Amino acid sequence: MTTTVWHNPRCSKSRNALCALTDSGGDVVVRRYLDDPPTVEELSEVLDRLGMEPWDITRMGEARAKELGLADREHDRDEWIAILVADPVLIQRPIVLTGDGRAVVARDEEAVESLLG
Repeated sequence: MTTTVWHNPRCSKSRNALCALTDSGGDVVVRRYLDDPPTVEELSEVLDRLGMEPWDITRMGEARAKELGLADREHDRDEWIAILVADPVLIQRPIVLTGDGRAVVARDEEAVESLLG
């Protein structure tokens, strides 16, 4: 079963998750989502798999989020997805997608372990 990691190599949490998944011996595909941003359709599907909304995975501490006034913006799903696709630096990382349809924002060891069993 293939696992895909939306990865930012500059992020320690992303590196740790990728390392744990690779060490588990599974087939891991790395998607450097800053270089290869998701499409609107892909992000919408991932959000559905996560059971989250775009504002739930938005890095509100980023300077770009402040520039866009995201803290005060209405929660319009389509608008927020378009914003994240246009500025993927705003997407929380790493996002891990498994071949069996599971998905997590793997910011901590427990989230990664939930995928490893």
